[in-house]
Amino acid sequence: MKIPPGLGALSAALASHSVVNLCGPLGSGKSTLARWLPVVARVDLCGLPASVAAERVRVLLARAPEGDGVLLIDSLDGPGQAEAVTAVLAEPRPSDAPEASGLLGAMGAMGVMGSSGRRSRAPGAPSVLVVSRRSLRGLSGWADRHSPSVVPLKPWPAEDIEDLVRAAGLEDEEAVALAVRLAGGYPLPAALAAREFLAGTPADAPGAVADAVTEEVLGRLDRERPRSGGRDRHALRLLATVGAGDERLLTAGPEVFSALGALSLVRRGPLGLAVREPYRSLFELAYAWRRPQAHHDVRTRAAGYRQTSLTERRDPRERARIVEQGLFLSGEPALRRSLFPPVEDDALIRPARSGDADDIGRLMRRWAVRNGFDPRRSERVTEGWLASAPAAFHLARDRDGAPVALAALVPVGPDTADDIEPLLQQHAPDLLAPRPATDGDAGPGGPDAESGDGGGAGAGLFLGAAYGADTGAHAQMLRHILVQATLAGHLLVSTASPDYQSLLHALSFRRHGGIRDDVYRCGRRPEVYSQEFTATGLAGWIRRLGAGPAAAGTLLPTGASPAALMGQDLPALVGRALAGLRDPGGLAGNPLLALPELSSPPRLRAWLTDRVAALAACPASTDREAGTILVAYYLGRSRTHQQIARALHLSRATYFRRLRRGLTLLATQLPSSQPPPIGHR
Repeated sequence: MKIPPGLGALSAALASHSVVNLCGPLGSGKSTLARWLPVVARVDLCGLPASVAAERVRVLLARAPEGDGVLLIDSLDGPGQAEAVTAVLAEPRPSDAPEASGLLGAMGAMGVMGSSGRRSRAPGAPSVLVVSRRSLRGLSGWADRHSPSVVPLKPWPAEDIEDLVRAAGLEDEEAVALAVRLAGGYPLPAALAAREFLAGTPADAPGAVADAVTEEVLGRLDRERPRSGGRDRHALRLLATVGAGDERLLTAGPEVFSALGALSLVRRGPLGLAVREPYRSLFELAYAWRRPQAHHDVRTRAAGYRQTSLTERRDPRERARIVEQGLFLSGEPALRRSLFPPVEDDALIRPARSGDADDIGRLMRRWAVRNGFDPRRSERVTEGWLASAPAAFHLARDRDGAPVALAALVPVGPDTADDIEPLLQQHAPDLLAPRPATDGDAGPGGPDAESGDGGGAGAGLFLGAAYGADTGAHAQMLRHILVQATLAGHLLVSTASPDYQSLLHALSFRRHGGIRDDVYRCGRRPEVYSQEFTATGLAGWIRRLGAGPAAAGTLLPTGASPAALMGQDLPALVGRALAGLRDPGGLAGNPLLALPELSSPPRLRAWLTDRVAALAACPASTDREAGTILVAYYLGRSRTHQQIARALHLSRATYFRRLRRGLTLLATQLPSSQPPPIGHR
């Protein structure tokens, strides 16, 4: 078996400290990791009353063998257990008396203090490892000099989760991909999902798989509150569905609200309680499978509650948080996938400081490579932003302090206009012109939101780049950008990335069109978008998004006439549909469903798959190359554009020309539509 992640950090902590706390959410692999250690004695506290748990620990310490090794205290998660056991572990002991009672007394007699103030491990003495879902450092009872060294367990990399489910015997590629996605980096839900697939549940029933996983999870969660009962379980599913909820939104009463807040999978935030990912996604998916109409009603009620709150709140930061929840509750699948993936937020985002220039340069280079941009051109753009507005860069760092995401949010003004103008070009006169400082503008989704022409804009922020090293960090940075835009009142975007353009369409940003030049030398000209975030317009914007794809401006309702697709960017719509093939719900509400022959997600999925395969087998080399790219990017294993271009030995410019050609060729084959002319080869 492959060594699980985190073993090195845990071993180092045990080698230097007498008491170590390994903590992490339910199912994160704590017990699996502990099995790799030289455990000489162990006690499992699962299901024990607090007083019995404390006595078991006393016995463990008193009878511990001499010499190196680990004393394992596992499953410190029951009601009152942590406080009772903490009192045993941290009670004062005479450090100068060899006859001091208990193992920790002997450690105190032999040990020395580390530089952190924690008791260091003496050579030849065992160390104590306490495994719990919550960190013990937050409990009372620890003296500073006896507090444990805490090792938080991180989610596993996706490739390790994939290895885990394959080792369980799962071979179906669609089932493997779904198990990895549902797991969110945690081995327990991955193993449970694999078990459910092997028992016969098909991969096209993700709700059924999630329901089986959550039943096991709820059983384990009951160990924290043995008397919780079914009412708490139902309230947990409701909380997962609404995203974040206060007592009024949940309508379950103060006792149930307090009970939910005491669970390790629930965190407290500005808008109430929220279930941690990936369990939030699992609980909601299971609830939608069990009671689809009730799930829809709960989301609709929560969306209305948030829209009302937007009109009542005067603090811009409170409105920004409510906007984030409004986006979460919207009916647009692309927003959920991009902004709210089933992974836990663990990055810290802040404006760049002096000394961050090297990290900014490295992340911006990765941003350029991922999007197929010429790195040298990107570096020159970065240098201009750093010179005119160095604090415009926002950095996200993980728990270890490593930079994992970045956004370039340049304040719009006279000092930055020269650096922004090349990415706006012919749109700059309108978009950089000062606008009245009033809150009475038309706002998001206003009368000219679909016009594509200028429209007044001015002060606010310009988004020049956004990058995340992984799905979770990227989504967290995207949400941070929208919060900052809400605070600033206006956001300009110039992007040559097809993925970002699709996201901006889903967000109903106003599209102004492309610019004249291929600024990044990638074969694509950036397109310019903008959006107002005024207080008077926010509720209407969220309401339109929440009404479903039909209200998003660039999307169409199911059942619309095929002629209604005229004027749409059909290749972009095809690309958006292809991007949703991996997600079981990714085609729901797609504009192409308006075509009678493609009127259901299964029909659209089959049509796209067949046409892409046929294009990849085309005799014409250019078209065959375009089809090969579509197969690799949309139907194959997850890879970036840059990785596929490198594998096919294509330049960035050629790769993206072929990609666009493939999407255009598929658009010409859409049934009953009037396709745009095919571009030059």
